[in-house]
Amino acid sequence: MEDILKMSQNDLKRLHIIRKVIDKCLKQREAAEQLKLSERQVRRLVKRVREESNNGIIHRSRGLKSHRAISDGIRQKALNLCKSIYAGFNPTLATEKLFERNKIKISRETLRQWFIIEAIPYEKRKAQPHRKWRERKAHCGEIVQMDGSHHDWFEGRGLKSVLMAYIDDASSRVYARFYEYEGTFPAMDSFKRYSLKYGLPLNIYLDRHSTYKGWRRATVEEELSNQHPLSQFGAALQELGVNLIHAQSAQAKGRVERLFKTFQDRLIKEMRLNGIKSIGEGNEFLEDYLPVFNRRFNVVPLESQDLHRPLPKGVGLDKILSIKTPRALRNDFTVLHEGNLYQVEDNIRSKKVVVEERLNGQLLITYKAKALRYSRINQRPARIQQPRKHKQRIYPPIPKDHPWRNFRFGSVDIKEKQEVCAGTF
Repeated sequence: MEDILKMSQNDLKRLHIIRKVIDKCLKQREAAEQLKLSERQVRRLVKRVREESNNGIIHRSRGLKSHRAISDGIRQKALNLCKSIYAGFNPTLATEKLFERNKIKISRETLRQWFIIEAIPYEKRKAQPHRKWRERKAHCGEIVQMDGSHHDWFEGRGLKSVLMAYIDDASSRVYARFYEYEGTFPAMDSFKRYSLKYGLPLNIYLDRHSTYKGWRRATVEEELSNQHPLSQFGAALQELGVNLIHAQSAQAKGRVERLFKTFQDRLIKEMRLNGIKSIGEGNEFLEDYLPVFNRRFNVVPLESQDLHRPLPKGVGLDKILSIKTPRALRNDFTVLHEGNLYQVEDNIRSKKVVVEERLNGQLLITYKAKALRYSRINQRPARIQQPRKHKQRIYPPIPKDHPWRNFRFGSVDIKEKQEVCAGTF
């Protein structure tokens, strides 16, 4: 009974067939066909069962340590690193870092089993609700998903920041950059850098954040032309010929959302290992990290043709990607913008000008796309506050024969009370 418990179902099957051969119920050729072995191997098994009884069917290496097994020293070293430097890393990322930085080569499944035995916690993938699969676009540049992720990317070593990321729908190629906040200037700056690197995509797929979608009330001109109000970023991309598609839910642009989940696991730990603690250092790190990331996780698009458009020659990208605000031009040729007063030095006949704030910090005042000369008024003349004069109203006395004095309400005569009160008016 002890021998049977040590055997697997395959061993029991082999033993049954070999016993039939020994009892001359089966020929060795027939047993070889049943066990899918050679006749020579069947003869070996028959000989071993006759000499060692039922234990002869068990492989001699069972219970022995494999010659390819990882030594206890390497196992302990890997576990110590996973508990200290790589604390919180999942088995996949920990396996990569152990090989890249410590030259310890083990499989992900082996490390996962060690984590279970040593009770080392790590973040596990949660079950996702059912979603309908959408086929990728065939060409690069056909649709690029864009979004910003607010997160403590530097784990308290620096200020909280926003990661603005772009991912191509056809190839999963990623571009990303850190900024202090998610707004118009970061969106324009990141798109400028993306377009200079890869070109202008046909479509940008993003959410309904106020930076990307205009929520103001439409003007009369927009209503007459049946146009929806655009944000500053949306108007700039429309001028560049890039179509904006606004997602109705986060799940609709799931590719960039899953990218942020991956970055919040992998990128954060990579920056922790390299001591990154500021936005500037993070952007420098991304320049070397993203090419490696893209080489590993990119997919081959269905079509080799890239639909990114090169930037047209003579297009002022800095002029287009700027915040344009209409302002009133006063009679004394001054313009008030953001609490500052500017003196326009050119003589123009207009009541409106446009103030342009560019990515490099330059401020321009333009009229019909032409920059005007201006100077800033640093000190405005103080207004003299005149004391207000309050006029005292004088109420004339009520005559004694006024009907109000002889008013009777019901059977109550209030004449006496009126005479008493008359002296107060």
